[in-house]
Amino acid sequence: MTEKTKPEPHAGADWAQQVWLWPWQATKLALDSYAQWFADPKPAPSRAPQQAPLAWTTPNTVALQLPSMRLRQFLQGKAEQRPVLVCAPYALHSALVADFAPGHSLVEALHKGGIDRVYVSDWCSATPEMRNLSIDNYLAELNVAIDEVGAPVDLVGLCQGGWLSLIYAARFPGKVRRLVLAGAPVDVSTPSELSKMVSALPRPAFEQMVQQGDGVVSGEHMLRFWNIPFSQHDVEAALQRDLGDGSDEARILLDRFERWDRDTLDLPGTYYLEVTERVFRQNQIARGRFVALGRRIDLAEVRVPVFLLAGEDDIVVPRDQAFATARLLGTQAAWLERACEPCGHLGLFMGRKALSHSWRRIAHWLQADIGDVARARISA
Repeated sequence: MTEKTKPEPHAGADWAQQVWLWPWQATKLALDSYAQWFADPKPAPSRAPQQAPLAWTTPNTVALQLPSMRLRQFLQGKAEQRPVLVCAPYALHSALVADFAPGHSLVEALHKGGIDRVYVSDWCSATPEMRNLSIDNYLAELNVAIDEVGAPVDLVGLCQGGWLSLIYAARFPGKVRRLVLAGAPVDVSTPSELSKMVSALPRPAFEQMVQQGDGVVSGEHMLRFWNIPFSQHDVEAALQRDLGDGSDEARILLDRFERWDRDTLDLPGTYYLEVTERVFRQNQIARGRFVALGRRIDLAEVRVPVFLLAGEDDIVVPRDQAFATARLLGTQAAWLERACEPCGHLGLFMGRKALSHSWRRIAHWLQADIGDVARARISA
């Protein structure tokens, strides 16, 4: 076990929550320390020995390679079943958040719930050539991926993959059959640590982040500056299990979590500035002002069945914010489901209890006759 995995008390939210605020906390850090650092530069920390990328937990193939995404296909059983595409968040860490480890894999949970065809958007780290990619570029490539899978799909959006999935469902209503939004920030007028942090920073702060990376926001660079140590307690909270027994399994999970933490993604500067300005500072999606691929998005036109999942202890996307999306949709009340898990943000995607409880329920909901579900709710 490395030194970093030992419990270390620190103030504020757990590391597992703080890390998902990364792009905005990193920008705050840029304001506080970049000028001083560049005036008096210090040697960069020693790079850790290069390791092979972490293997995915569930066997899969790359069904499609696009400039921004590897579309991963996880296939079991009947190939004719309706496909489920998990839209992973494009933030600091890789899409392995959806397939982290045995017993901590959303893909595995969906398979156990009877879903045979699962796909995951494995977003690529930005290269200098990708610096000008925008939200529209990611929507367009998501559209290509869904055409490859075969529309209409059941779309599952995790965190920032949630608002991207919702925009897609509004822009291409005929291509989404059902929509799951898990810990997804949409209406940021409902306060959260994330929305408050973004609104408190001026636009030049975000632009400075992009300029420092020559148009690319570097995940590795930011992790060096903003290196909040995670403790064993943090990992236990995210995975919802005790890792203090000294077993081989516990050591493997702690090591895997640390390696996942270190394997950062870079973001295109254009995309980063659009997300901070249009999604979080101006709240354009919730206000009906967001334009996607040339068309203004009206969430009231989203009328497909929707399942909203929130974390009771989530500071990144609090329960009230996650559930506030419901009032913006055109989905009829009988087709709208909600669930809240007693966990933080990462626990929604990796937590053993959340996966065996709410995600099993979601898997069944995706396969159920929505008319039967609606009638059962009305009669109850």
